[in-house]
Amino acid sequence: MVRQTPKINTAQADANTGKKILLVTTLAVAFIGAALIAQDASNTNANKKADVQDVLLNDFESSEDWRAFSTTPLGITKVRKTVQLGPIQDVFNPKELSAEEQARFKDGLKDPKTANNVLGVKTFFKEKGFDRVEIKPPHEYLIKGLGRQFSVWVLGRNFRHTLFIKLRDYKGNLHKIKMGKLDYFGWRKHTATVPGWLPQSTRHALLDKNLHFVSLYVECDPHETWGDFYFYVDDLRVKTDMSDSDYPGSKIKDNW
Repeated sequence: MVRQTPKINTAQADANTGKKILLVTTLAVAFIGAALIAQDASNTNANKKADVQDVLLNDFESSEDWRAFSTTPLGITKVRKTVQLGPIQDVFNPKELSAEEQARFKDGLKDPKTANNVLGVKTFFKEKGFDRVEIKPPHEYLIKGLGRQFSVWVLGRNFRHTLFIKLRDYKGNLHKIKMGKLDYFGWRKHTATVPGWLPQSTRHALLDKNLHFVSLYVECDPHETWGDFYFYVDDLRVKTDMSDSDYPGSKIKDNW
């Protein structure tokens, strides 16, 4: 008995081959598209990161025009520009500095040979309670773009008082944001993130009515001892997001 070789359906084989080629091509296009989307997203994120700027509000080298106010009617409340003696390592703990800050200080922002002033604050708490001392610049600082994070270096004397930052939104309302306790000795960097619910500017147009820095202030701990209280501040900064501030026509302000 002669065994017959099965006939191959050429049309069906060509159709199957075509489907395989189409599937491979579709997968390849999808893979390339996903890679391009990921690359575009990466570039977008990189551009957004590049739009975040570190802005120096005050290095307190010329801070004679700052003023201090206290809720305690008795005692002396005042500010004084003070020279921090010693090398920069004694002013800021290198372990608490980022690589960017180390490079900035190395470039001479706080060169101990030329500039090393800080702002000292002295006040008097009459008794245990909820008194407050506040330090203000001569005018409020207008924050260009969207403020993301404020930072300041503070020299503490191991009191349990709490440092706050006061901000004014574009509507004129005041907000206080906690920066941390001062219950330590030495210099420490305090940071505070601006909450997303705080209105910084209208979403329809970027006017000059942006976020304002108003002051720094310390609230007294009701369980802390009364008497003289000192603290020192330096290097007040803000990180701002400028990604929405630079577009064609952004220089024309809707305030006429």
